[in-house]
Amino acid sequence: MTPTLRIATPEDIPALESLIARSGIGLSKGFYTDAQAQAVTRHVFGVDTQLIRDGTYFVIERDGVPLACGGWSKRATLFGADRMKSGVDPLLDPATQPGRIRAFFVDPAAARQGLGTLLIRHCEAEAVRAGFTALEMAATLPGVPLYRSAGYQAVEEFALGLPGGVTVPLARMRKQIG
Repeated sequence: MTPTLRIATPEDIPALESLIARSGIGLSKGFYTDAQAQAVTRHVFGVDTQLIRDGTYFVIERDGVPLACGGWSKRATLFGADRMKSGVDPLLDPATQPGRIRAFFVDPAAARQGLGTLLIRHCEAEAVRAGFTALEMAATLPGVPLYRSAGYQAVEEFALGLPGGVTVPLARMRKQIG
């Protein structure tokens, strides 16, 4: 059966959290050490419920089973789940600020089947409809090849310090879309 893409709902959160954990550990091999993959999955990855409330987070599923998730945002937060946030997440000005690509995860069993590309194209189209002319993200190293193949360019490399003295390299990537 062909996978379907739909808007994520609050009822999806438990299944998405499970998918995100599998993706964070499984697809990090060869890019991050086990300690880095565990730390970023535990402390950073997860659902940002603001994206679900905004209707900008999506699920790709087959037979009701989530295979991938991801979204875009019209808000200032660049990355991270609810547990990383504090306070209000202000809206961006599409005339002067890039929108965000956020929280893309693919089940390791469904990797390299075009699901990430389907999500990114959908998110770009939605962001253009909302008036944005550029998108940016904080990409994990496993995600960089996908985003690069979709036309994103690294504009900054940085390291995220996490509990336990673990440091995880990330790349800020950007693309003009309109």
